[in-house]
Amino acid sequence: MIKRFNRLAIELPTPTNPDANAAAAVQELLGGRFGEMSTLNNYMYQSFNFRKRGKLKPFFDLVSSITAEEFGHVELVSHTINMMIYGTTHPGDVNSAPMEAAKDKRNTQHFIATAQTSFPFDSMGKAWNGDYVFSSGNLLLDLLHNFFLECGARTHKMRVYEMTSNPVAREMIGYLLVRGGVHVLAYAKAIEMVTGVDIKKMLPVPDLENSAFETTRKFEAQGVHRKLYTFSDTDYRDIALIWAGQHPLGGPLETVIGAPEGAPMPELRSISEEFAPGISHEDFMQIAERLKKNAGIS
Repeated sequence: MIKRFNRLAIELPTPTNPDANAAAAVQELLGGRFGEMSTLNNYMYQSFNFRKRGKLKPFFDLVSSITAEEFGHVELVSHTINMMIYGTTHPGDVNSAPMEAAKDKRNTQHFIATAQTSFPFDSMGKAWNGDYVFSSGNLLLDLLHNFFLECGARTHKMRVYEMTSNPVAREMIGYLLVRGGVHVLAYAKAIEMVTGVDIKKMLPVPDLENSAFETTRKFEAQGVHRKLYTFSDTDYRDIALIWAGQHPLGGPLETVIGAPEGAPMPELRSISEEFAPGISHEDFMQIAERLKKNAGIS
């Protein structure tokens, strides 16, 4: 089971301008073949279907703990998209076409179907699907797949970073470049444990060096690139048997019991022209009265 916290992986900067077209590009990092929906579901089903987890526990622990982290990455990319789109349209009389600006945006589904929020589709609006999930039942084959999945995801993040200067997108991508590098290295070390082959010599595939990306630097200064979390207070601790030694770029690898502290969750504001959430002030007051009555405080 996954224990959920109402926190975001990192704090995202408050956007100053809407950027719906850039948000459409960021959707690739959520619902594309190499997006966070794919990493989450690949590792999730591999952990569900893991055979001989008793004897191969360090590898089961590794896949399971990274699964939990990927849930948070799906959440982080989703909120980035939400924050980037907000403000594209404006409130107004329905007959004045208050959402006219939306018709010229790359992904009109963001305005028609999701009320200016994220959705599990790629940068062209193609829905994410289960065909992207790989769970072969063969430990080495799954680890190799995961290694290359993380490499592909990293490449896409670097390209989207270069497509937009939006500060919200770049903050999120900078963090995920650092954390994705952790997962690349973790799977490389796991493959080495199984085969005896130093898969790290295949790096860069792509290069794990992040110094060229401005928004990665503070996270690496905090040592985020050297930490692997159990995402559990009691379980998955045998990741330490794999996540040990030195980082290729210097410094000791660190297994952290539990999860990162995280940051406050962004508040999604009402968009009246989208009829979202569709609750007026009068509705809210009536709901508040009903809640007080149910709580016995009215």
